[in-house]
Amino acid sequence: MYVRLVELLQHHLILLQNWLEQWTIKVNQTKSAQVTFTTRRDICPPVNLHNTHIPVKKEIKYLGLHLDEKLMWKTHIKGKRCQLGLKVKNMNWLINTRSQISLDSKLTVYKTILRPICTYGIELCGCGKPSNTKILQTFQSKMLRMLRLQPNLAQRLRNPVRNGND
Repeated sequence: MYVRLVELLQHHLILLQNWLEQWTIKVNQTKSAQVTFTTRRDICPPVNLHNTHIPVKKEIKYLGLHLDEKLMWKTHIKGKRCQLGLKVKNMNWLINTRSQISLDSKLTVYKTILRPICTYGIELCGCGKPSNTKILQTFQSKMLRMLRLQPNLAQRLRNPVRNGND
């Protein structure tokens, strides 16, 4: 199955190699990696660039996104969740419910510092497994409750929404 694909890939790598030599561009081969994006269990044979094997890996980090071979985004989302947790821990004194800062200021902190971390690459990660994307959704709900933009369950139960007939 992969034999023909590897031949085509190797042919295009040779073409790329010629183009790189023509424009005197050097490739750092120690930073190069090969990831085969598939749900199959087959292993794709390695290919060569400048007579050096490109190592086969199961996941790689590219432009801040962790790409795994099945594109489930688990590593990326868990990494972002840890990063968000550290940011919140450092800024807890500023955005917690007992803080004297106005709601608008807290919202500005959330929009400028936390939301960009949460939404970077969301176009791709949003297509991942629902159990993985729920991790970030849970964090956002927790943050909105912390900022008091969304009331928690206890407050909603104590102050139920009443219709006009009561």
